[in-house]
Amino acid sequence: MSGFSQLQSGAERFLARYDEARHRLRGDAGVRDAAATAFRRTGLPGAREESWRYTNLRPLVDLSFAEPALPTGDCTALLARLPAIEGPRLVFADGRFRADLSAVPSHVSVRTGAPSFGTLARPDSDKMVALNTMLAEDGAAISVPEDMQAGTILLVSLATNAADTPVGFHPRHSVELARGASLTLVEISIGDGAYLHNPVTSVTIGEAATLTHLRLQNESATAFHMSTLYADVAAGGTYDSFALTLGARLARMEVHARLAGEKATAHLNAAQLLGANQHADFTTVVRHDAPSTASRQTVKNVLTGAARGVFQGKIEVARIAQKTDGYQMNQALLLSADAEMDSKPELEIFADDVKCSHGATVGALDGEQLFYLRSRGVPEAEARNILVRAFLSEALDPIAHDTARAAMEAAIEDWWSRQSA
Repeated sequence: MSGFSQLQSGAERFLARYDEARHRLRGDAGVRDAAATAFRRTGLPGAREESWRYTNLRPLVDLSFAEPALPTGDCTALLARLPAIEGPRLVFADGRFRADLSAVPSHVSVRTGAPSFGTLARPDSDKMVALNTMLAEDGAAISVPEDMQAGTILLVSLATNAADTPVGFHPRHSVELARGASLTLVEISIGDGAYLHNPVTSVTIGEAATLTHLRLQNESATAFHMSTLYADVAAGGTYDSFALTLGARLARMEVHARLAGEKATAHLNAAQLLGANQHADFTTVVRHDAPSTASRQTVKNVLTGAARGVFQGKIEVARIAQKTDGYQMNQALLLSADAEMDSKPELEIFADDVKCSHGATVGALDGEQLFYLRSRGVPEAEARNILVRAFLSEALDPIAHDTARAAMEAAIEDWWSRQSA
């Protein structure tokens, strides 16, 4: 069967699931039906599309994903794997909110249940978003009132493998910060078994508000993680994010950030640490739609085995967006002759008074630095660890949240120890 036929067959299975579940799915049925119509017309994304040319979904459509079982499985072992980060937490098991495992914050508005689709997401043009819109059953809607310093909230996704069969779940989250508000959102995804986790998140940041968004994706080695995030940032607002990808057989994080007001800022930093036959794709589009806006992207990749990393970063500068300051850099370390990195930074500029730059580097560990450490008695595995950690430090440096940064560092150490075993 050709790749196109496989994708078509996979799309038909998702549509059949929607047709079966439509009568009981909560939320706006009209929005769901419109997404299903778009998905029926276009299907799953394929390699013929420029933004998907490096990421092939054929491994995903080889499996048939059932609806998660009710009730979901025991989460005790998964909860024990969560890093010790203090704060209220919202726990979703197999895509469904678990009040018994959560500590819902009382100082901000939190709603779960029927998803609110909002206006930022684009199911008519983004195919994985259309799939989410069709099948989303639950999600968290977090709203922070004006001028509130809301502290830290954890958003946790657990995949339980309760039915011992591949399942698919599609959470729909939203975060809204009113003028002058601030929040640190720590998002963690872990699980067991084979599953598809396809979340969509809409973020609205008011004037002079700040969202710090830290994501740790450490899914099962046989899982599929497809996430899409939309962020709209008003004047003087900041979306400051860092995403660490360690898990999943096939992963893609896609971020669309719009700097809608003067002096709005977006930081889209990330690190991907991949081994064996893992494939991870970090794709971003930053739209500068107002004057004096700024964006920063530093994406680091460490690849071993036959892993493949992808970075696609696009900066779009509208004609009105004079004095834009945009920067993106992708750097990759290939620790194996079979590892592969695809990097495509882009600039699309229609203003004439801007400062924008991009770059990419791909290479192996520096042989002279490795020899220097070995010559001073440092074992090879430890020397390689030192150099890899030094390479990653720039990506981790902007994380001001001490316990979250410690959790990221611990996850990296655990990943490296498994690669070195």
